[in-house]
Amino acid sequence: MNQPGDIARKLREQGYRLTPQRLMILSAIESSDAHISAEEIYAQVVAKYPHVNISTVYRTLELLKRLGLVTETDFGEGRVRYHPAGKGHHHHLVCQDCGAIIDLDESVLTPVKDVLLREYKFSADLRHLAIFGRCVKCRAKKA
Repeated sequence: MNQPGDIARKLREQGYRLTPQRLMILSAIESSDAHISAEEIYAQVVAKYPHVNISTVYRTLELLKRLGLVTETDFGEGRVRYHPAGKGHHHHLVCQDCGAIIDLDESVLTPVKDVLLREYKFSADLRHLAIFGRCVKCRAKKA
């Protein structure tokens, strides 16, 4: 697991500048207990640094994604969310009725990854995935 500030350290090691805006963006990502959207990051940063532009947030997120320091997941709510890659790979079950999000351990998808490689000669990148369906509570309501 990564420690707080690991993303900043990795950026610095790769020669990237750590501007005050970039550091506030990194802090918002690393301190979030859940996956965080660009808009939520922007709201936190602009509260402390009113002159920052949301495009700065998007550019920083693209850089972090390209460097493999954050993962990006679409939970089907019209925006993507970000998560520090160092906090581990996991997947999500997303209820299409109530919006509940259930974490799913990466090992559950290992058989799928193995079948894709064996049967289709396809090496799948299953680091962070959202699977949509219905939770047990919503299924019970429909029954």
